[in-house]
Amino acid sequence: MAPPEDSVANPPPEAEEANTKPISTILIVIAMHTEAAPLVSKFELVEDPNKSMFPKGVPWVRYRGKYKDLDINLVWPGKDPALGVDSVGTVSASLVTYASIQAFNPDIVINAGTAGGFKAKGASVGDVYLASAVAFHDRRIPIPVFDLYGIGAKQTFSCPNILKELNLKVGNLSTGDSLDMSPHDETAILANDATLKDMEGAAVAYVADLLSVPAIFVKAVTDIVDGEKPTAEEFLQNLVLVTAALDQAVTQVVDFISGKCISDL
Repeated sequence: MAPPEDSVANPPPEAEEANTKPISTILIVIAMHTEAAPLVSKFELVEDPNKSMFPKGVPWVRYRGKYKDLDINLVWPGKDPALGVDSVGTVSASLVTYASIQAFNPDIVINAGTAGGFKAKGASVGDVYLASAVAFHDRRIPIPVFDLYGIGAKQTFSCPNILKELNLKVGNLSTGDSLDMSPHDETAILANDATLKDMEGAAVAYVADLLSVPAIFVKAVTDIVDGEKPTAEEFLQNLVLVTAALDQAVTQVVDFISGKCISDL
């Protein structure tokens, strides 16, 4: 049965207004402090010591500030309280994205970070991509329909004008909770037609979609997954250098967003 005519032809007034009013608030979600630090400096953000907007006891960190006409909230999940390492992965990304959207009501979410790339898809270390679609590669549920839920494939928010202006590369992003790639993961990544592999993107996309906030994914390649070097070694070797490329690309994206509406992107 077709949906009611009103739901197709006449979107809610608030949706129309959101698309045509200037963007004023951006939420940047980043997994690691090393990735976040250059942007904190570039946008002259300050750490918010008041964590009342987050649940008591969480290690999440918020930086805030004004850049041009934009209110920027940059959040990262902080350090694991027990082990002291960055709280990477889909669980932390989902939680901090949900809490931050609820707290700051952003007009758009930018998930910025590093990723592995596949040379078979044309990726090289230092390349920066805007993800065109996201999916999970390690949620295997071999039951009809549940299998599709596990993959969680989504098209990302379309930004043709950003792509045209900034000349970023485009590719699919596949997300899982392991840095390495098992044979099962590899099969799923190939099925996802992925150029990039990360540990947060599809989780951020799920939450943003659930809460009806447009989200874009800016990913810089630190390591070649189908290359000759061990992934962990190449990732650590290139992290700082590639983060500089990520910083530049995110700054260009934010500069482009300034003064524009969602429909202009």
